[in-house]
Amino acid sequence: MNFRDKAAVLLATGFYVGNIPLAPGTFGSLLGLPLCYFLSGMPMPAAILAGLLFIGLAVWIAELAAHVLKRKDPGCIVIDEIAGLVVALIGVPFQVTSVIIGFGLFRFFDILKPYPIRTIDRRLTGGVGIVADDLVAGLFANIATRIIILLLDSY
Repeated sequence: MNFRDKAAVLLATGFYVGNIPLAPGTFGSLLGLPLCYFLSGMPMPAAILAGLLFIGLAVWIAELAAHVLKRKDPGCIVIDEIAGLVVALIGVPFQVTSVIIGFGLFRFFDILKPYPIRTIDRRLTGGVGIVADDLVAGLFANIATRIIILLLDSY
């Protein structure tokens, strides 16, 4: 395995956090919290641009790592969870309550894969296929988090 392949696997697995035998996606998602915190301090247009750049990088790295690992969507790849969490928390106040709600909802949607998440997971391939279902789970979580925060603030 050459340096590029090793680097792709290292980054795709979240520095091998994805190799944890129990709940690698949840542990991988936790790696996204510092990035989400960093993005929360940026003006929204810059945060969105940085998030999109990270998503593009995640697709590329996931594609490389899946090729190296010779599997369609290896469970050890967690960069997709990090990208999904970025979507889940972008524009949401980075406060304990909202982060816990957003994180929990993201994991809920990512694990259960309600329509259309499961369809996307099954139909798309490569790096896009690895990351896209997590992005939609993140979008669902972001919307639901905003609604819950709105409801909590109204009481």
